[in-house]
Amino acid sequence: MDKKQEFKNFVSKHPELINFIKNKEFTWQDFYEIYDIYGENDAAWSKYFNNTTTTEPIGELTNLVKNINMDNIQKHINTAQKAVSLIQELTSKPAANLVAKTPRPITKFFGD
Repeated sequence: MDKKQEFKNFVSKHPELINFIKNKEFTWQDFYEIYDIYGENDAAWSKYFNNTTTTEPIGELTNLVKNINMDNIQKHINTAQKAVSLIQELTSKPAANLVAKTPRPITKFFGD
């Protein structure tokens, strides 16, 4: 296996490196040079793996929950429940106001 493929495998094992690329702190070329010089199992990688916290998604979730207005959610739930009950009511009962109509004879006119 060539060095480039080994680097790709290394990156797939450590997806936290992508955050540095997205934040434009480093490029893939920078990481490849570090990989080429030091290899996989070196202390050079520890600062990249320790800087990324695993609690980051949990922090985002916490901020999201803090910003939720429960009154608005309750209003939306009530509206959805009303809509569902209306649809159930319309689909479960037969239309009582529909009367079977007999066709008008051809010999009868509107004024007759």
